[in-house]
Amino acid sequence: MSRVGKKPISIPSAISVSVEGSKIVFKGGKLTKELETYGRVGIACKDNELVFSLVGEDAQSRAYWGTYRALANNIVIGLSEGFTKQLEINGVGYKAAVKGKVLELALGFSHPINYDIPEGVEISVDKNIIVIKGADKQQIGQIAAEIREFRPPEPYKGKGIKYSDERIIRKAGKTSKK
Repeated sequence: MSRVGKKPISIPSAISVSVEGSKIVFKGGKLTKELETYGRVGIACKDNELVFSLVGEDAQSRAYWGTYRALANNIVIGLSEGFTKQLEINGVGYKAAVKGKVLELALGFSHPINYDIPEGVEISVDKNIIVIKGADKQQIGQIAAEIREFRPPEPYKGKGIKYSDERIIRKAGKTSKK
């Protein structure tokens, strides 16, 4: 059984946290994030630490305990450091470029794919690496998944868009008859 909820979250000095009923408000720099717990967990903020406590003794409240602690920790990390995902483009003629607030992808289709960059997300391209940065972990992962979905890597030559740490399992091609 996981006990993630027991660990207190240490809050950096650059981030201010306030508890308003069942809502936690995080303020860091220009960004403000809120986490609504709907009264499913107890919240205490003291000595630059955020501590969560159980409300009930059933399995559901234990699940919420760890979940809300992890969500709050992701908000603190996002506001202080930010999150990054890297995608790698493999294939002859496959390329990407950022033009204003649009990511333009040439992936072997008859037309280029234009992906609108959402607010609060920064995308940069260096040769065949797409770097996605932002404060919201869920949003960064979703954007990376949407971009990868345009041309997922194929198993024969590995052409397509893949995560930089992803390993593509290759298949053997056709063998010639002797």
